[in-house]
Amino acid sequence: MKRYFLGIDVGTNESKAALIDEACRLVAFASEPHKTMNPQPGWFEHDAEEDWWGSFCRLSRRVLAESGVAPGQIGCVGLSALGCDCVPVDGDCNALCNAILYGVDSRSHREIAWLNDHYGPQAEALFGHPICSSDVAPKILWLKNERPEVYARTAKFLTGSSYLCAKLTGQYTIDQYLAEDFMPLYHLEDQTVDEEHCALFCRPDQLAQVRHATDIAGTVTPQAAALTGLCPGTPVLVGTGDSGAEAVSTGVFQPGDIMVQLGSSCFFVYLTDRLVPESRLWPGTFIIPGVWSICAGTNTAGTLTKWFRDEIFRDLAAAEAAGGENAYAAMAKAAADIPAGSDGLICLPYFAGERTPINDPFAKGMFFGLDVRHTRAHLYKAALEGIGYTIAQHFDILEENGLPVNKVMVVGGGTKNPVWLQVVADMLGRPVCTAKVTFGAAYGDAIMAALGGGAYESWAELEKVVQPDRIVQPDQAAHQIYAARKPIFQGLYQNDKGWMHQLGREDQTAEGGDPA
Repeated sequence: MKRYFLGIDVGTNESKAALIDEACRLVAFASEPHKTMNPQPGWFEHDAEEDWWGSFCRLSRRVLAESGVAPGQIGCVGLSALGCDCVPVDGDCNALCNAILYGVDSRSHREIAWLNDHYGPQAEALFGHPICSSDVAPKILWLKNERPEVYARTAKFLTGSSYLCAKLTGQYTIDQYLAEDFMPLYHLEDQTVDEEHCALFCRPDQLAQVRHATDIAGTVTPQAAALTGLCPGTPVLVGTGDSGAEAVSTGVFQPGDIMVQLGSSCFFVYLTDRLVPESRLWPGTFIIPGVWSICAGTNTAGTLTKWFRDEIFRDLAAAEAAGGENAYAAMAKAAADIPAGSDGLICLPYFAGERTPINDPFAKGMFFGLDVRHTRAHLYKAALEGIGYTIAQHFDILEENGLPVNKVMVVGGGTKNPVWLQVVADMLGRPVCTAKVTFGAAYGDAIMAALGGGAYESWAELEKVVQPDRIVQPDQAAHQIYAARKPIFQGLYQNDKGWMHQLGREDQTAEGGDPA
């Protein structure tokens, strides 16, 4: 009987499913959007029961129905979800409140400040980097301080992939790649809970067991089978974060490879052959055994382009809704006519604070250099360039550490925008590639399911089937323009961050939060 492999990824704004055959050919795919809640400044949430588990169940049934593949032919299920988030669940794996999202959610800033005081000089060593809004431990501490009734009822503190795996199998697991987001709650050397440091945040038994992403965590339970359309007993992987799965989907397997994910936020996965200490970014392990990574992430990318569509280009969004051209495509056409440098306009894309490399939840967005010749197309092109500047900052840090970049794979919804891809290539001054299959993390989940399910014997064998597709060459004249203006981009933040922080404190006070 021919076997197939299912991968499902839950992201910030949508979930996707990919069904592949044993040759890793895409057989069926599906997606559905969901909303990110922003109940007050600095807070970003999902309804885990509806947005995560609900979309997983619906997409599983949908790809099975549309492909005609029998549930009994599914050899293994792979899964991923947005990482660095936290959802507390009860003993039956029911979410006790909305999930607190990754670094874009800065509600735990007071806990972070307290932890820095508590740990002192040890803080960076314990967390692996300066404590930031992407760390899960401060989110757990926030629940302990601000939602004691939820905290008291919590059986497990989970991240997205752990939650989905538990819903499917009843097993509470987390892969080593994501367990790093929970530091210092785990000993990653032997994959056990660090009971000493855990005591400040939660009980050891409230954490999931650390395993490898491609390990079989368990099998689909009868209850999950009824909801997903899968057969009881179908093997399920431990799973991982969406960024790691997306890197795998593009063929980022070797040291020197880097993935630039243009999703709702921008995420980076650079692979190395050793652990590289770099406090501005997030060094750690990777999904592939024996390979290390340096990860990083901004807070806006597609989130900012969506803001432009919804607020600045409303007419194009309305035209699309009436059956016209896709609004994003129309916006890209408008930006294509704007020269590199946007006629002197520079955008700081910090519309939701910022993670790496500045690690500042109170950073603010800015347009600098406006004059009467500028149009909304200029604003949009400058925003794409602003995200490009943040990408270039990360490559500069790799260069400072003497780390070679051999292959740049760009993935995510932003690859549909040719202007944005060209900006990235021009900003970096080097070729960037897209993958043959651009379905992202769900495809990565599916090919990892093929590995975990026995269709491939090793990562090296799997790597042969995942190859680059399109190559975008840089315009060196544009690169020189961006290189000359990079100091201005960096100076705008450095010179104005004091004012940004004052506005951030005013926002917190207005919402009844901590003004500190």
